[in-house]
Amino acid sequence: MDDAGTSSRCGMQRAKEAADAIRCFCEPLPEIEDEAFARCFDRFGSARVVLLGEASHGTSEFYRARAAITRRLIEHHGFRIVAVEADWPDAARIDRYVRHRPGGAYDEEAFARFPTWMWRNAEVEAFVEWLRSHNADRLPQDRTAFRGLDVYSLRSSIGAVLDYLDRVDPEGAKTARQRYGCLTPWQGEPERYGRAVLRGERDPCEDAVAAQLRELLARQLDVASPKEREDYFDAAQNARVVRAAEQYYRIMYRGSTESWNLRDRHMFDTLRSVMEARGPDAKAVVWAHNSHIGNASATAMGWQGEFNVGELCRTAFGEEAVLIGFGTDHGTVAAADDWDEPMQVKTVLPSRDDSYERVFHDVGFPRALLDLRSPVNEAARRILIEPRLERAIGVLYRPRTEFHSHYFQAVLPEQFDAYVWFDETRAVTPLPSVQPSGVPETYPFGT
Repeated sequence: MDDAGTSSRCGMQRAKEAADAIRCFCEPLPEIEDEAFARCFDRFGSARVVLLGEASHGTSEFYRARAAITRRLIEHHGFRIVAVEADWPDAARIDRYVRHRPGGAYDEEAFARFPTWMWRNAEVEAFVEWLRSHNADRLPQDRTAFRGLDVYSLRSSIGAVLDYLDRVDPEGAKTARQRYGCLTPWQGEPERYGRAVLRGERDPCEDAVAAQLRELLARQLDVASPKEREDYFDAAQNARVVRAAEQYYRIMYRGSTESWNLRDRHMFDTLRSVMEARGPDAKAVVWAHNSHIGNASATAMGWQGEFNVGELCRTAFGEEAVLIGFGTDHGTVAAADDWDEPMQVKTVLPSRDDSYERVFHDVGFPRALLDLRSPVNEAARRILIEPRLERAIGVLYRPRTEFHSHYFQAVLPEQFDAYVWFDETRAVTPLPSVQPSGVPETYPFGT
């Protein structure tokens, strides 16, 4: 047998041995639609922040499981914020809809840019409709919010700031237009702005967008009524997005580490802002990819200098933050071959012999929960502490180069507080959308 065959055989044997050792610590889970599924997560209800991951952006079970767990946390444990890996303006449209505020809708204009299926899918639609119904009979201050954490909405966020100022301060809107005018030629393709600055072809717009944010933040004391506070908070957050997006597109060509860190710092800061606006007792559920919600310091990402939302939450909230990863072995997934290309339903290859996914596949449960915080499961932590490969599928999936494109080294028991397993999964069901005319894709990298 050649070296590759020997290595594969050894990997299979090690995975089977680890699976046999942790099987008694894994809790079989019922079907997602069974009320008992979500009750299994009551143990995390005392946390301030529960971060729910996904191993791809196109897997139905991950979305449906997060929805079921989140419903339980909202109904029984006082969570009033759902914060997702999505752009602030699109999520704000949904937030107005679910909190019964004017101007909200979950229609073909929401999440209309690539990758549309990530948030425009039947699984998210069902949760959004449930949340709207849940909020209907509650006082405005008790309704659960739906917030976006991401940084990519340069064009939409500029428009939202200007619309707000047009209503409340037309003179201030003129000044804002002058400041944001620096970015106007680049709103459709902000990555071109970054290249132009890098090459010295134009001066950065950093000072202008920072000045606009400072001026908007200075208005806070003038905001009185609850409606005014809601509108102001939305505008201020959009101004923060513009500042972060300007920085992001300016540094994205220097290297992936710096741009990744800026993006995840912005997402964490947005989460903190949303929680602080809600009050000292605010509790939030976060939906994002495993690569954002697992502790980066326990992965190859962290070993090369990257941090993420999960690591920042762990530092800020300590044990009041719960980081829950999700995984699968095989099935189908909604993904594209490349950026701005059509979504396809792709077959997910069975996991590699030397991966954590193979260990959980060999456990033999169709669905399972491993609570890595439980003292009685300390033996499972020790068994899994050996670094292994872990799979990450974003909006792209390239099976032919899967090892190099989608696997990375990690120490799972230090990355997550709990791990949710679905052995076989299927693709999300996308909803129709309308591609905005003249608005190119602005998601350049990553998950």
